[in-house]
Amino acid sequence: MEDPTSERISCSGRIGRFFTLYWRVLVLIITPCLAALVFLLDTTPSHRCMFVVLIMAAYWIFEALPLPITSMLPVVLFPLLGILETDRTCMMYMRETLLMFMGGLFLALAIEHCNLHKRIALKVICSIGCSQRKLNFGLLTVTMFVSMWISNTATVAMMCPIMKAVLEELESQSLCQMYLKPISDSKEEDKQSHELPIPSRITICYFTGAAYAASIGGCGTLLGSGTNLTFKGIYESRFPEGNPIDFFRFTIYNIPGMLLGTFFVWFYLQVVYMGMFRPTSTAARESSISKEGQAIAHGVIMNRYGELGPITSHEISVAALFLVSIVLFFSRQPGFTTGWADLLPEKKIQDATPAILTVLALFVFPENWNWLNFFKINPSSLPTAPSPSLISWKFINDKTPWSLIFLLGGGFALAEGGRVSGMSAMIGQALSGLKNLPLLLLLFIVCLTVHVLTEFASNVAICNIVLPVLAEMSLAMELHPLYLMLPVALSCSYSFMMPVGTPPLALVAGLSHIRTKDLIKAGVGVKIIMLLIICGIFPIYGPIVYPEIKSFPGWARPMMNTSESPSHNASILRLLTE
Repeated sequence: MEDPTSERISCSGRIGRFFTLYWRVLVLIITPCLAALVFLLDTTPSHRCMFVVLIMAAYWIFEALPLPITSMLPVVLFPLLGILETDRTCMMYMRETLLMFMGGLFLALAIEHCNLHKRIALKVICSIGCSQRKLNFGLLTVTMFVSMWISNTATVAMMCPIMKAVLEELESQSLCQMYLKPISDSKEEDKQSHELPIPSRITICYFTGAAYAASIGGCGTLLGSGTNLTFKGIYESRFPEGNPIDFFRFTIYNIPGMLLGTFFVWFYLQVVYMGMFRPTSTAARESSISKEGQAIAHGVIMNRYGELGPITSHEISVAALFLVSIVLFFSRQPGFTTGWADLLPEKKIQDATPAILTVLALFVFPENWNWLNFFKINPSSLPTAPSPSLISWKFINDKTPWSLIFLLGGGFALAEGGRVSGMSAMIGQALSGLKNLPLLLLLFIVCLTVHVLTEFASNVAICNIVLPVLAEMSLAMELHPLYLMLPVALSCSYSFMMPVGTPPLALVAGLSHIRTKDLIKAGVGVKIIMLLIICGIFPIYGPIVYPEIKSFPGWARPMMNTSESPSHNASILRLLTE
């Protein structure tokens, strides 16, 4: 019997609750139904592939299923719909790019395992200085550099305790304020918003700055971000006759933008949150600390450094392997001189080879040097157990984001399915009218579009959806594919406003209780800065690093869907770069 005292819910209330609880199920069901409308146009393989792409795009954006689970859909749908065989589809999930990703990730985990990244970070921060401006600059610089080599999420997770310890010590000495006192208000909404402490300007400046620097630094190398590897895999899969995306040129191109971006982001945060050029403002007074305060901050960082103890043989060995791997990456085929891979011309050697070589070395070399005691005439003590390797498989297995491998593989499978089914050629033909747009305007529009999209969905998912389309747009315009694909791939990493866009921003928002409206307010300026840097650097610096983008490549002509003469925009590009 129904309890008469229970609260009755209206029909609209029940419907609202149902949609609140089960909206993901509705997306799962409705999306294939809507995507099936493409079959009203045609049922050829290209439209069948479009059906799969639409389903995966919706599932990725709304996260109706976990992202890696959505990424496995091609294994089921491509064979069933006659797009790709099962074997060929599965091969997309273990490409050279993925092995390079795993090799770089395992090396990064070895650096994290021995705390080498903390030692470097703390030492650099102490060297730069401990005034508020210098300290903030040092933290951003270190975060940027470390994020070039290890996960941006791991980098932010490392920096947050350091920043928190410094700010708490300064606050205990009444030199700064981490959180504002809640303001009493009778409105229920305001009461709820003040249940958590409200971060001060200084707290927002430090924590958001670290998240921004991690995302910017992650674009510096192919290993720094999943979007970089997604770009490499999709580009090389779609254009196998073109020059591969190698570690050396990618890094050389991205370093200037990375350095400029980090500096201007630091400058922007100083103006907005620390009162730069406004010495009498409240923000400037709050961020000003005395010599005594700087000494306190220095002491906190030195205490953290002291907790690490003296440098160990484990750290020295990992650092040596890290340097060797960087040398191998840069010297494989640098272009301006003969590389070590050029000495072995029988087979093509790519970046996955030195990456996996480094991984093997991590398991071959010992963590300590106690075994050398066996060669001493009068050893003080002999080891009683074998020396462990520089990293253990258990540590790798616990720390590796295996889901990202499936996400990258799903994107590669989509790109291959689009090429084989003819969907790519169909999209290229549909986009051929874009050749009438000015080239620089087109670059700005596509980068701006991705800058917006990446705030609301996973950056790797957006990259997987957008880059194959841009590859075909480039063919339709008779434009070198790098001209659009490289800047847009970088744009996918620049999520600076919404926590859902990137894990580093979600991490700092949770740890420092930064409200979403404050994230949006801080991120707007950073978003504009990076958009202008991307669109400004590539037309000028891109042809220097990638001189082949000055003209439409000959290897791309057989891929075109038409035999028209070079487009107007391609002519403009040659004029701009000559």
